[in-house]
Amino acid sequence: MGSLRNPIGPLPSSIYWRRRAVALSLVALLLLLVVWALTTGGGGGDKDDGANGGPSPATSITPGPTSSGPAISEQPGGRDTGGTGESNGGGGTGGTGADGGAGGDGGAGTGGGGAAGGAGGAGGAGGAAGGSTGQQVPAGSTLPNCTPGALKLTLRSLKVSYEPGEKPTFQLVASNSSSATCKADFGPRAAVLTVTDNGDDEVWSSKDCPPGAGSVLLRVPAGQTITYTVQWDRRQSEPQCATPRPGAAPAGTYLVEAKFPGVTVLPASFRLEKD
Repeated sequence: MGSLRNPIGPLPSSIYWRRRAVALSLVALLLLLVVWALTTGGGGGDKDDGANGGPSPATSITPGPTSSGPAISEQPGGRDTGGTGESNGGGGTGGTGADGGAGGDGGAGTGGGGAAGGAGGAGGAGGAAGGSTGQQVPAGSTLPNCTPGALKLTLRSLKVSYEPGEKPTFQLVASNSSSATCKADFGPRAAVLTVTDNGDDEVWSSKDCPPGAGSVLLRVPAGQTITYTVQWDRRQSEPQCATPRPGAAPAGTYLVEAKFPGVTVLPASFRLEKD
């Protein structure tokens, strides 16, 4: 014990005390480092354990893009375009209010011209053929007839002028302003279209020698509009199926008029251009 209190050696005792102080400081520093390392390591482990021990967040699953088939660009029961007849794209039973079914009413025949269209191929007059966006109904349909006050008709030429060889196309637009669906006859003898030249001479009329009965009954839904289309092949016509004048109508300005029972329809003008 005396050697600890009073260092023995060739050097002064103060030097030995300094050495002892430095050694003790180093030991204390090492102890502090060990304690710090243990404390830091243990805390990190606890945090990790806490993180690992907790419930993991649920992984969100984002559904991938759903493949879809090609869009259907045509309604079922499509129609053919031709000079011999047209099929009605509308389906369902006449008067039921359902448009766009599978079946259709085909046209039996036309005069000389072809027309793109739906129902009404059987109603084409000599030199023209009809088509419609409306649904054709049979002659025995129980659907009520459209009253004159319920229908508003507008006649228009599809183009202002037609180049040589181009067939003039006329549209008769019918709007049903009533609250009841009805049927109307757009046949060539009921909805009479007449083309006159600038001298007011009749060149062609739908009532001249139409094939068959010529009745085209179309369903006009309540509050909706349908369009009846007639394409004229430029051939001239004569009443009572008389032999028409030869050749096509010459170039010039013409007026197309429509006569419909109980309804006033304004005429429309167009031009046939020269070669």
